[in-house]
Amino acid sequence: MPRKALKPCKHPGCPRLTEGAYCDEHKPLHPDRPSAAKRGYGSKWQRVSKAYLRKHPLCVKCLAQGKYVTATVVDHIVPHHGDHYLMWSDTNWQALCKPSHDRKTGTEDSRPEYTY
Repeated sequence: MPRKALKPCKHPGCPRLTEGAYCDEHKPLHPDRPSAAKRGYGSKWQRVSKAYLRKHPLCVKCLAQGKYVTATVVDHIVPHHGDHYLMWSDTNWQALCKPSHDRKTGTEDSRPEYTY
């Protein structure tokens, strides 16, 4: 039986041919992870988070260190993991710059805290 023709990798500028959508180098890190919209970050979140950033324009982590850095991300202080109350409660939000958010999220993902 003949094989399917190889297709170009969907990653912008990648010339490699592959059987799937992406070559091995550009495969998604979390292939089973739902889209942002399915995880609750749709148009409502975009609207609400922009309003929150207008009210809280500085990164709270940088501000604690005496630096004035513009916040670009609304972070959940306690990860919501699908909990509707934690997702939408503005008392669980903080304004962060992207580097501070990435540091916080990376620490949480690499060293998760379990409660029993």
